[in-house]
Amino acid sequence: MTIPACDIDTEFPTQVVSAGVPFVLLPLRSLDAVRRAGVVRDRWLAWVNDRPAKSVLVFCRQTEEPENQIHARMFADYYGIPEDPATGSANCCLAAWLAKHRYFETDQIDVRIEQGYEIGRPSRLYLRARAHAEAIDVNVGGKVVMVAEGTLI
Repeated sequence: MTIPACDIDTEFPTQVVSAGVPFVLLPLRSLDAVRRAGVVRDRWLAWVNDRPAKSVLVFCRQTEEPENQIHARMFADYYGIPEDPATGSANCCLAAWLAKHRYFETDQIDVRIEQGYEIGRPSRLYLRARAHAEAIDVNVGGKVVMVAEGTLI
């Protein structure tokens, strides 16, 4: 990643979270920091080589649209996806992380995530989560722009 240490929101942990596919969740301090984030491909591939999480979701509280609560970007160069415009699996992990770490000062969340703005494919995901003593219930949904359609025969 090309993120200076001063851009990382150290109030909250950088953490690997999985709901089947593990992601590195990296909270940043500002929308500007999220916009500037990027992957130095060769260095990233070397770093993730022996780690379970191969993708990273960077995010912050500042947003492009006032009705949203989080701005996010997801990089998955290891899988040949430089940046994904709407990542349900990563945002599922984010929902659990937000509830567990009380990012919005509560262990229950109902938020809108904006993703894909930097690549011209703005998407909105809806996250709900509630932390319990032993588990976290998560729901993810969203609205995206269709760019292709196909039929498997």
